[in-house]
Amino acid sequence: MVPIITLDTKKMQRFKDKGLQKLLAPLALVLIYLFFGIFGRNFFTYNTLVNILDASYYIGFLALGVTFVIITGGIDLSVGTVMMCAAIAGGTAYRTWGWPMGASLLLILAVAIAFGFFNGFMVAKLKLPPFIATLGTMMISMGTGSIISNVRSAAFPPRTDPSGWFRNIFKIITPERLSIPTGAIVLIAVTVIFHIILTRTRMGRYIFAIGSNMEAARLSGVNVERWQMSAYVVSGVAAGISGISFPAVYTTVMPAQGQGFELFAIAGAVIGGTSLSGGMGSVFGTLIGVFIMAVLRNGLPAMNLQAHYQTFFTGVVVIGAVLLDMYRTRKASEVKVLTPADAFKSEKLEQISRKKQQYSAAKKKQDSKEAESLKKEILSMQRDLKVTFKKMKSEEKAEAARLLQEEKEAEQKFKEMIKNEQKQMSNE
Repeated sequence: MVPIITLDTKKMQRFKDKGLQKLLAPLALVLIYLFFGIFGRNFFTYNTLVNILDASYYIGFLALGVTFVIITGGIDLSVGTVMMCAAIAGGTAYRTWGWPMGASLLLILAVAIAFGFFNGFMVAKLKLPPFIATLGTMMISMGTGSIISNVRSAAFPPRTDPSGWFRNIFKIITPERLSIPTGAIVLIAVTVIFHIILTRTRMGRYIFAIGSNMEAARLSGVNVERWQMSAYVVSGVAAGISGISFPAVYTTVMPAQGQGFELFAIAGAVIGGTSLSGGMGSVFGTLIGVFIMAVLRNGLPAMNLQAHYQTFFTGVVVIGAVLLDMYRTRKASEVKVLTPADAFKSEKLEQISRKKQQYSAAKKKQDSKEAESLKKEILSMQRDLKVTFKKMKSEEKAEAARLLQEEKEAEQKFKEMIKNEQKQMSNE
């Protein structure tokens, strides 16, 4: 007896594809963490967990902002140096200009947002390629940081100083020297806010629309320039938050220190499933991607490998993530031509699906006679589908083999004809 399948095949396949896509990054994170925990030295410790979280904050905030930009189909190469330039401006305002710490932190946000607006203006209004625009901003922000600090590092007050209160936002150290990574709460909170913006607001919908097809979005009445610019402003906001988190954890900032951070931010977004071609991405996926890099950074030394191996393995992971994205994009854009057998199967499955709905309704009505009749009909249709589809597929394969053989024979005859003509020409 052929069993009655209660789930629609197409829905099941879509669910499977989406489920695999969402589970890949978290599964990779768990496997990498377990790998280092089993083979590494003293990896399953509280201090290691705190170090992983500390290494996630500034890259995490940058990556969340970059995700918005990449979804629009753009790129932001300036986030790392913008973050450091803003942090240097805040540190210089506090140490040299005598500003209070609260005003200095607001200056960090303001400087980063200004650079984000500048990037958005160049890309959306002046129509510069995002790569060129943000590359220029990267150099400008790096130079601005050096000018502000006079090519010197900027130090923020220590935790014991009353002005060092902002450090507790990202890490609390108890009198017993126990570190409490409160920054993880801030990182998750910002992720949730960005997720709501991206999935529950008009801004998020338009950002996805621009990344999927900018011209179609424009023709639909979307103000492309406005919403494209907003993505870069969000990236600037994220760089500002990162500019506060970095000195909160690491104390000292230097003008050229942020160069290269943008690559890790982009890598985090890509590893998390954000498509570089635009139109697809998730901030929660990005967060997982950032955690994967942080685990690599702390796990490799636990296996007596130097920290710079992180760059190598991160590159391998990024290439793998991009290849997966390319495969996913190619599969999504594939135009599948149905053979008569496939068309028959699709039509028959739809008929069976309708019969199943009638069967379920009959069971709810407790009409056993109709339910039994429908059950027999469904089983008969499934048997017919199985036998007929197999027969049609076999006939199609035989026909394909026949056509292939005819093509080979025709090609052979053509080659012989050309050969005979060449012989005749040579004889003449």
